[in-house]
Amino acid sequence: MSGYRKLTGEEISQLQARMCTAADWNDVEVVEGFSPEYVYSTRFSGKVRLGRFEKVFEMPGGIRKHSGLYHTTLHNVTVGDDCCIENVKNYIANYEIGHDCFIENVDIILTDGKSSFGNGVEVSVLNETGGREVMIHDRLSAQQAYMMALYRHRPELVAGLKNIVSKYVESVTSDTGTIAPHVTIVDAGYIKNVRIGEYCKIEGTARIKNGSINSNRHAPVHVGVGVIGDDFIICSGASVEDRSTITRCFIGQSCHIGHTYSASDSLFFSNCHGENGEACAIFAGPFTVTHHKSTLLIAGMFSFMNAGSGSNQSNHMYKLGPIHQGIMERGAKTASDSYLLWPAKVGAFSLVMGRHVSHQDTSDLPFSYLIEQQNTSYIVPGVNLRSVGTIRDAQKWPKRDGRTDPDRLDCINYNLLSPYTIQKMLNGREILKNLVRVSGETSDTYSYQSAKIKNSSLHKGLYFYDLAINKFLGNSLIKRLETVPDGNIEAIRARLRPDTPVGRGQWVDISGLIAPKTEIDALMDDIEAGRLTDVGEMNARFRTMHSNYYTYEWTWAYERMIEYYGLDPENITVDDIIRIAEKWKESVVTLDKMVYEDARKEFSLSAMTSFGVDGDSDQRTRDFEEVRGGLFDSNTFVKAVLEHIRVKSALGDEFLSRMRK
Repeated sequence: MSGYRKLTGEEISQLQARMCTAADWNDVEVVEGFSPEYVYSTRFSGKVRLGRFEKVFEMPGGIRKHSGLYHTTLHNVTVGDDCCIENVKNYIANYEIGHDCFIENVDIILTDGKSSFGNGVEVSVLNETGGREVMIHDRLSAQQAYMMALYRHRPELVAGLKNIVSKYVESVTSDTGTIAPHVTIVDAGYIKNVRIGEYCKIEGTARIKNGSINSNRHAPVHVGVGVIGDDFIICSGASVEDRSTITRCFIGQSCHIGHTYSASDSLFFSNCHGENGEACAIFAGPFTVTHHKSTLLIAGMFSFMNAGSGSNQSNHMYKLGPIHQGIMERGAKTASDSYLLWPAKVGAFSLVMGRHVSHQDTSDLPFSYLIEQQNTSYIVPGVNLRSVGTIRDAQKWPKRDGRTDPDRLDCINYNLLSPYTIQKMLNGREILKNLVRVSGETSDTYSYQSAKIKNSSLHKGLYFYDLAINKFLGNSLIKRLETVPDGNIEAIRARLRPDTPVGRGQWVDISGLIAPKTEIDALMDDIEAGRLTDVGEMNARFRTMHSNYYTYEWTWAYERMIEYYGLDPENITVDDIIRIAEKWKESVVTLDKMVYEDARKEFSLSAMTSFGVDGDSDQRTRDFEEVRGGLFDSNTFVKAVLEHIRVKSALGDEFLSRMRK
């Protein structure tokens, strides 16, 4: 190979004098400038190539170690410049090691035969017995996995997706493993058939086998003490720590798995966080979070989800095995000790409290509570729209996106109100109105999906949904007309016309990506027809949908606005625009005031219970104020809500004034 040469006789003698041996010295090649001075007690076999050893590593505590080879065995290994490899108990075999790597106190690192390094492993999500397998690979996105797992009613699509992934798997299959530059591996045990990206740190890991760690300089990966991993992909910026166990798992960008978490046959996409508990056969979309030791997530699909302590689900009815699955749509969360018997489907941004065994489907009643009272499930529609927790969640997710890799695999839309959730509310309004028509205005309770809805809850739900729909449609309208200088009706009508027909009809949430179903269907048609055959092209199509969201959103919002307010698109008047804007302003302010009042509960006297221990009421108040950063009116979030009311009111006044000119 260009750049390498055979050892000289003098260099061989120097190496032998330094306790080094070789099966055949002719198989050992070095770069120009190589010095035997920093090679000691090393055995060579197979084809070995060595770089220069000139760097000194500065270790924690002030220790300095010179690069070189010390007490190690290398078989078919290429070592880059300025590496330090020391105290390898067994051997390193069939690896290319990049420059500036530090490897110390490891048991064994080997590639055995042909390996795809975790690419192509089939993960049995949602159904433990199989049938929804997702083939994991380095470039897997949440959107790809969603299609492969959930569109089994399109077998040609699934076959096409498998062909695309298989093509990629073939391209990365090799009998030589890679340890990229600037990798640190210390105090590790068994490492077999693992490809390791640059700047990765593997410290104290017990065993990792058949996987890829896609670390890079922008987003390093850390694999910590006692970790056991088999058949896995770990993406950039992720960390797996503290005796966690992952088996047939995909760990997405900037995920954190720690504190003895156990996961098998599961997919975790961007910014998921798992500690202490257990996951089995789950599809964890972006921002799925579980912290508690007593929490089991099993056979479910989640995203933007927070699992309360003791949350549990069942996928086994002791008949045909663990074949049942459930879906909690985006933003749904569980309270402590909640339980769901799959199959079930929970609507977006809903809260589950208590035990539920009746297989509810509340997907058309988003922002609801699903509560158990005396073994009966009750639905409280739309009530989460006024919750301070919902608004806080929506604000925190973008801030907690920890991805530093410029190459982001998952497309994530953070919007609380979107065509996806608003179409659910429109469906929910019809459901609630039909319940009243069928059972009468005076019924105390209404039955829906094996659950009950109280009369007062139903009518409040209609009110909440109307507020949210007015808010969304008004937002879209005001944004669309921000470039129209005054109430010129011809200019308004021209601006209102959508830029594209794309966006009409149903919208879907593809595990974080909110997009028109027509665009998703077109992508799937291209895969089925063989027009799309590349992983990179597929991800690019998803990114195009994501970047065009607001253009597509207006197409949908315009049609809903015409329908919801009963307008004639050819004869829209300035008065129509003003009426919608006034409804928008009223709805925004009303919802914000509800959130404001909900936040006030966190500052009530009962909320101060346990503060100011051993003191009087004044000390309790002062203690509360110190811990919470002030009382109600000085709270940062409360001030932000008040500022939002002020800003939106001013925006509404400015818009109305402009339209009335």
